[in-house]
Order: sequence, then structure tokens, then C-alpha cells
Amino acid sequence: MTVTVPAVRRGMGAEGSTRVIGICTSTGGPGALAEIIRELPADFTLPILVVQHIAPGFIDGLMRMLDDDVALSVAIARDGAPLQPGVWLAPEDAHLTLAPSRQLVLDRRTVAGPHRPSADLLLESLASVLGAEAVAVVLTGMGRDGARGAAAVKAAGGLLLAQDEATSRIYGMPRAAVEVGARPLSPPAIAAALRELCPARG
Repeated sequence: MTVTVPAVRRGMGAEGSTRVIGICTSTGGPGALAEIIRELPADFTLPILVVQHIAPGFIDGLMRMLDDDVALSVAIARDGAPLQPGVWLAPEDAHLTLAPSRQLVLDRRTVAGPHRPSADLLLESLASVLGAEAVAVVLTGMGRDGARGAAAVKAAGGLLLAQDEATSRIYGMPRAAVEVGARPLSPPAIAAALRELCPARG
């Protein structure tokens, strides 16, 4: 299949900054996540922080499913952990954000809309900490969680992508992201765009 890749900035950004990818999704998300992450090589060095709206008791199963299926390491995010390569899933009933210290922060108290974890809080933290080096991806799902965070990433000059309508199981979250400036792409094209951010070593 021919994939059209959007023009993206390669490698590291400004001195002292680190590119981080935030992926947010809900209904239909596990399949779309797997389709994208499966296409990233084992030496992909950019950390990926994931907010997946999922029923209680299922996030550990999603973590194991992805970890068995992709080349990258997949784990549940830990409070205070430093940023490292791999895929880090927000745990059940906890917001996942990035602190200015480049450490992961879990928040089980804040109420921010109907969802905990919140896509908006993750993406807003990336925009605040990383500015133009923030990368946001909004995938299939119901509602508008992630739209406010996506707008923050766009305003900061970061890269903003969303799953297109043709491949989304529910075109709610990605539609809202497109409305604030995200570029709609299929999962294979999203994966190709992310690979462009981190060219293979050698």
C-alpha cells in the first residue's frame, strides 16, 4: 500500500528539548494502537505516552497484548519515572502527564471532564513542557476528549495528527482534533509519519 507521509521535523529539536509522542484514543483504540506501534522499529527512541479509555480491569491485558505484538517495550506508566524509550500506558483511574523535570506524573485526584485518564491533560502537559517539540496523535473514539489538548499542541507549534474518518471505528475524538488543526491520516500513514521523526540508526 502506498502511504503519503506528511512533512515532519526530524530528530531532536532545540537544544535541551526532547520529543515525546502522546497518543489518545477510546473505542476501537486497541486495534488502532497496535496497527501503529507494530510499524515502529525496536530502535525507535522517542517515548510514547498513551491515554486509552478502557473498562476497569482491562488495561493490564491491553499492555500484555501490545507487548507481545510489537517490537517496542510496552508497560504501565509509573509515577515519578524518568522518560525512556518505549510505550507507556496510563494506568486505570489515573491521569498521566509530563512534568517539567521530564518525569511521568500520575494523578488519581483531579477531576477533568468525564475521563480519568484524560487525553486533554496529557496533551496539555506535553504542549506546556515541550512546546513545538510536542507530538500529539488522536485516534478513534467517542466524544471530544483530546480536542482541548490538541489545540494546545497546535498553538505551541507541535505536530498534530488524527486518525481519518474512513479508518476510525468512531469518528468523534479524531473529528474534534481535526477541527482544531490535526492532519487526518490512516494508521499506516500515522506510523510512517512517526518513523520520520526518529530515523533508523545507521
